[in-house]
Amino acid sequence: MQIGTKVASMLAMAALALGLSTIAHAAPLTVQTAQGTVHGKTINDGKVKAFLGLPYAAPPVGDLRWKPPQPPLQWKGERDAAKFGDHCAQVHVFDDMIFQDGAGSEDCLFLNVYAPAVATANSRLPVMFWIHGGGYAGGASSEPRHNGDFLPLKGVVLVTINYRLGVFGFLATADLAHEANGAAGNYGLLDMVAALQWVKANIGNFGGDPDNVTIFGESAGSFAVSTLMASPAARGLFHKAIGESGGAFRGTLPTDTLEAREKKDGEWVPSLGIASLKELRALPTGKILDATKSRGMVGFSPVIDGKFLTEPVADTYAAGKQAYVPLLAGWNRDEGSFVAMRPLTADQFKSMIGGLYQERAAEFLMLYPADTDAQALRSAIDYGSDNFIAFGTWKWLEAHRKTGAPADRSSSVGWKTGDSPIYRYHLELAAPTSKFHPSSFAFHSDEIEYVFGTLDTRPGSVWRPEDRTLSEQMMSYWTNFARTGDPNGPGLPLWPKYGKDDSLIHLDSTITSGPDTLRPRYEFLLKGMPEFHF
Repeated sequence: MQIGTKVASMLAMAALALGLSTIAHAAPLTVQTAQGTVHGKTINDGKVKAFLGLPYAAPPVGDLRWKPPQPPLQWKGERDAAKFGDHCAQVHVFDDMIFQDGAGSEDCLFLNVYAPAVATANSRLPVMFWIHGGGYAGGASSEPRHNGDFLPLKGVVLVTINYRLGVFGFLATADLAHEANGAAGNYGLLDMVAALQWVKANIGNFGGDPDNVTIFGESAGSFAVSTLMASPAARGLFHKAIGESGGAFRGTLPTDTLEAREKKDGEWVPSLGIASLKELRALPTGKILDATKSRGMVGFSPVIDGKFLTEPVADTYAAGKQAYVPLLAGWNRDEGSFVAMRPLTADQFKSMIGGLYQERAAEFLMLYPADTDAQALRSAIDYGSDNFIAFGTWKWLEAHRKTGAPADRSSSVGWKTGDSPIYRYHLELAAPTSKFHPSSFAFHSDEIEYVFGTLDTRPGSVWRPEDRTLSEQMMSYWTNFARTGDPNGPGLPLWPKYGKDDSLIHLDSTITSGPDTLRPRYEFLLKGMPEFHF
């Protein structure tokens, strides 16, 4: 970074530290992009500038349905950037997904940029690029819990994106593969790359540093982060990574071979009553969505297409070919809290485990004990958490620890030289009950509002002082990491690196850290984990 931009960044940070007393001298709300001029608005009492609904690719409609994203269109004059673009067409997935935009549409490749009010083109602030979750089937950048009112006050520029979902994001047929010279599917992931390319070209004008971009996401968004680290298509477009509850190292969101998906999707397409790709592209959006409901939530997911992904993600990491970037990742204590929705006795749990693990059942019950009904329920939640999300995220952390910082970097086949420190977290503070979560757990997706400082957007919650404190701490950890690759900073409990002693941080009403005591569980699961459903 040049001296001038360093000074500008320091001045911007100083203004933030003073409580944005310089709002009266805030930078203009008009910004030039490669496509044209945009005019945003201020939010959070003028402390943050928001530029919403910016197109990062051409509308993927008509002949562009099921094609890689194309460059965004140019416009003349000034584009109003005061409201969200439409979210991507999808079936209803989760009740707690609330959208602030108009309606679902295939014309949905929009992103939003949030920056401190004082940020200028010389600020060079760290960029945080958010990928929402939803099983690659639902979600949008306009969800209130992802709002950018607060995170930029920590001295970062925040980008949130839409990307194609479900059948529109991941359909892979032989006709599509033939059309694209052998590759098909992964359109949603290619959208993410296109959005990162837009950031590289434009974010400097909004006050961000294109050479300091952190990708972060939750659930499917976290799977995407681990996958982008493995894909040659994303090379050089980001410099740090944060994964919240998910990694493409286990089949919760499977990555199929192209051959398998061509067969599966090729058997499904005729159910639409069409005989050609041209006819398929001409079908109404709603008819296609209705037909996908029989496929289930994870009916369409990433594929090893030979271009975006040339092999399973785990194989890329095993060979040390992933991005050598700092990684912060973890999960929530009660990812499997869905288990508590039905009664479960110790005898029922033991019987189920006996059927699943057979001769290994006794060893399993040493790690997930069930001496009482209450203990069995706790163990069921723990095992549900591990089976669902935690084990795959742990495998991602382990894989990057083993190969993400090779000793001989001069001959490395990776992307980026330099250290690749790893930081692991475990969110343990049980959130208060709310409209969509009537029991108190650190449930799947619980951390999102803490990370974004948007606790008050969760319907029905009555927040406690410890929730506010933890949110403030997590916002500082995440943005510190985006700034330097190290989450530590003044006034925060020490977060040790995830090194040889397996140290991690426990995010609770009182933050502590220490060696991982659950490693024996994951080493046991490495020997084999049968499919099951509670």
